[in-house]
Amino acid sequence: MSKKFLSQVTLSFLLVSFGLIGSPAYSQVGKPIATRLDAQQKQQLYDLLQKGQEYIDAGNINNALTIYQQAASIDSNNAKIFSGIGYLYATTGNYGEAAQAYQRAISLAPDNPAFHYALGYSLAQKGDYAQATEAYYQALKLDPNNTKNYLALAVVLLRQGNYEQIEEYYQRVISLDPNNEKAHEIMATALYNQGETAKALNFLEKSLQKFPHSSELKIKLATALLKEGNSESGFQTLQEIYESAPQNPQVQLKIAMIFEQQKQWDQALEAYEKASALNRGSIEAQSGIARIYEQKEDYFRAIVAYRRFIELAPQNPYGYHRLGVVLKERGRTAEAKEMLHKAKIIYESQNNSQGLKEVNNLLGKS
Repeated sequence: MSKKFLSQVTLSFLLVSFGLIGSPAYSQVGKPIATRLDAQQKQQLYDLLQKGQEYIDAGNINNALTIYQQAASIDSNNAKIFSGIGYLYATTGNYGEAAQAYQRAISLAPDNPAFHYALGYSLAQKGDYAQATEAYYQALKLDPNNTKNYLALAVVLLRQGNYEQIEEYYQRVISLDPNNEKAHEIMATALYNQGETAKALNFLEKSLQKFPHSSELKIKLATALLKEGNSESGFQTLQEIYESAPQNPQVQLKIAMIFEQQKQWDQALEAYEKASALNRGSIEAQSGIARIYEQKEDYFRAIVAYRRFIELAPQNPYGYHRLGVVLKERGRTAEAKEMLHKAKIIYESQNNSQGLKEVNNLLGKS
């Protein structure tokens, strides 16, 4: 979720919503929100929101969450505070709790498309694509001229392998915004994923005439060329991308992913390490480094890499899960169980049934 969305939970925004300053609060569709707060409660909310904003500005999300939950206990009928709670949970990677908060916001303000969109985002992030699709449909129904609703819906349909409506959504986005680069990226991916590589190549070549500086489209072109067996052109395209943006960690990251898909482990590792060097906080680059070492059966370095991943993302179950697997391979059973149990706890908190099933199977075999 973007930094722009954080503005929805800033102090002044919430003060107006609670009726503490300015005119009475209104939902997005103009319906008044009944607060019914006495003077003491309003002062409590004001003090809480002041403190909450300080925590947000300092990046202390956990303390900010505590403050917003206290505010919600004072005014349990304000949808925007639950939306704020949802956002804060999402920033910690706790998408299960985020989804619940957004569902509460929607129950209070069902006609707010932003809440449905945020719910879809949270559900998609925790892998519940079917429910995410429904949430995005609702956002689209309420706000049919917002291109981001079409794009988000297309992305979750891609992840489910449901390609039937993607071209329709592509055409709608283009009709609203002819220069929408993301729509071209999604359409190219849909063609490629359906095995229509020749069509994808043709589409990408035309798209690159429109967006000649798009690294993302060039990366997709390289991927399609490699899929077609045209290794020389594919790797040449990758080299051109690298030379055009050698200091761009996202470009390095995507190049690494292509090498990984091609099982070019050494090249993938080099690119992931470059991406990590350019962005020390990249959990994607760190997970890639760990995965490659695991693939190469270099378990000692894989353990070190997964521990580094956990330092970067302590609430992400993936690091504990894979570290448990690697420790088990090394015969370090007790440590493996400890890591797998930690992964299990986080999967449970996120309602991630697939991750939970995998960890339980591993624990059952230990």
